[in-house]
Amino acid sequence: MNISEIPTPAVLVDAAKLKHNLEAMQTVVTANGKRLRPHGKTHKSPEIARMQIAQGAVGICCAKLGEAEVFAENGISDIRLPYPLNPVNAERVFALADRVALSFIVDDPAVATAWSDLGKARGRTLDVLIKVDTGFHRCGIDPQAAGAAAVVGRVAGLPGLRFRGLLSHAGHGYAATSDANAAAIAAEEARILRDLEAASDVRCEEISVGATPTARHSVREAGVTELRPGNYAYFDRTQVSLGAAAWADCALTVLARVVSRPARDRVILDSGSKTLTNDGARGFSPAPGHGVVLRDLESAEPEPSLQIERLSEEHANVRATNGASDLPTGALVRVIPNHSCVVSNMVDSIWLVDGMHVLSRLPVAARGKIT
Repeated sequence: MNISEIPTPAVLVDAAKLKHNLEAMQTVVTANGKRLRPHGKTHKSPEIARMQIAQGAVGICCAKLGEAEVFAENGISDIRLPYPLNPVNAERVFALADRVALSFIVDDPAVATAWSDLGKARGRTLDVLIKVDTGFHRCGIDPQAAGAAAVVGRVAGLPGLRFRGLLSHAGHGYAATSDANAAAIAAEEARILRDLEAASDVRCEEISVGATPTARHSVREAGVTELRPGNYAYFDRTQVSLGAAAWADCALTVLARVVSRPARDRVILDSGSKTLTNDGARGFSPAPGHGVVLRDLESAEPEPSLQIERLSEEHANVRATNGASDLPTGALVRVIPNHSCVVSNMVDSIWLVDGMHVLSRLPVAARGKIT
């Protein structure tokens, strides 16, 4: 089957590029004496998770319990949720812990105490890590706060919990302005975690960091034991713009069709915000538009004269900056999206391809699991 036979829009994943990306990350992480625990939110596919584990990953991460339950049902046996689970989810958490090696984060002493009480009441021990805010300012304890080290000591001593270590996410790495800036963010992240461990006087079995833009620098940081990148499996326009990948590394593309030519300098694709999403691209320099159109179906390089200026739900409005497009109605194009993780969550399945040849169709089994 040729990709031209696939109904559009469709999400394609180049099998050879996927394999290369998985091997390359595992090789560099292992070579630096660290463990790789990929985040499954990028692909949401138990089959790809099994590929990662076969390469040497110690397990996977999931953002939500629903995702973790899907991966557990499909044989993934070591799952970490770097997400602040509320004790209202106790029944699901204990049920999942019966089936897999489960760990999750806490960043509030009161929540940690509640989990401790639940563990004691059930005669169970739950594995937890403390989330530390190293600069992204989303979740995590403030490492600069006067009581930060005491919080680590308190949580580590709670019955019903097994304290595994410290965990962070340098999401601010996506705002890096240069490779040197990305390296500095990775270095500061590791330093903060090392300093907090030392100040708490509590041994951390794990110092876990996670973000694809900083991963190439984090692998060299002393004290870091685990990396949790996710996007590296597919990459996307943002990762290229941040120096984490080249266009040829982008395994995921969206296959779209020209459905209208309203003007000489404009074409309309059938891949709107329900496929490409409205996520913008970030990088060392401005990256306008909603993804990049490739030069042809077999090229890895963008066509610079085509800019996806606007999305509606079912349409991508593409302008030819050179004044005219030669794409006829019915023509197929491939688009590298700004953010591949969100694209995965928009479709029920992906098509594994080898060039123009379709290899198989994989379900995105954990898509839409928002609880």
